[in-house]
Amino acid sequence: MRPKVTVAGGAGNVGATVGQYLVVQELADVVLIDILESVQHGRGLDLLQTGPILGSDSRVIGTKDYRDSANSDIVVVTAGITRKPGMSRDDLLHTNARIVGEVIEQVVAHSPNCILIIVSNPLDAMTQLALKRSGFARERVIGMAGVLDAARFRTFIAQELQVSVENVHACVLGGHGDAMIPLPRFSTVAGIPITELLPPDRIEALVKRTAGGGGEILALLGTGSAYYAPGASVVEMVGAILKDKKKILPCCVYLEGEYGIHGLCVGVPVKLGAGGIEQIIEIRLTPDETAALNRSAAAVKELVDILKL
Repeated sequence: MRPKVTVAGGAGNVGATVGQYLVVQELADVVLIDILESVQHGRGLDLLQTGPILGSDSRVIGTKDYRDSANSDIVVVTAGITRKPGMSRDDLLHTNARIVGEVIEQVVAHSPNCILIIVSNPLDAMTQLALKRSGFARERVIGMAGVLDAARFRTFIAQELQVSVENVHACVLGGHGDAMIPLPRFSTVAGIPITELLPPDRIEALVKRTAGGGGEILALLGTGSAYYAPGASVVEMVGAILKDKKKILPCCVYLEGEYGIHGLCVGVPVKLGAGGIEQIIEIRLTPDETAALNRSAAAVKELVDILKL
């Protein structure tokens, strides 16, 4: 029997893209849940009909009823409104907190043993809200941020050096958004730190572009936001869990003293496997990197305090 993955917000672009990649890779049976009248049904049926062409036997349904999601192995939460031009992630806070809170209530009722992957923005605060509302262990509530941010950094590094993206690995810490912290000395091309391959001014330009990566796409699209790379990022995490790969990826997780941070969901390297977060990887930071991580955590705390989590 294939695993079951539910996408809450499955009628939206990110949610539907997650479903598409899951079917293409035949990772799981897919449930697309949304409140939009009939849209999720159409998306689900359309995606199901790709099966004969792709050679994928993944079952797909679109629904408004959380009973159809019962006993999911993983629930991906993409529900919420998206940023519009001129809107910060912080502006999304109260509306998406209400939406995500309602989703988590249904998930806990129907899939109490699942692993949660949170995508809704503001990502770090929504991950903490999901943790508190679900009552799940921190290992089972994971925010998708660093995988996407690292993918953007890797893309820009590969373009700059004209090398394959497969040769590039990148490390990004901290909150999702302007406060993220790409770490050049832990980012490599075929094992060589990019600090050995690029001058400081070019590295700084790539770091700045990475931090503004979502906003750059938002400005180009005019309406809507990124969804191909976010969807692929989620599916990389899902695959690491369902296949028990023990893959080290940057994810948002509740810290209990790691990196000197207590009681906040912040992006750090973790090992993902069948149990969800199986290890939090602590790397030695310079004083400047530590200060940047603390500033990022402080930005998350502001939102968490507003929500009284």
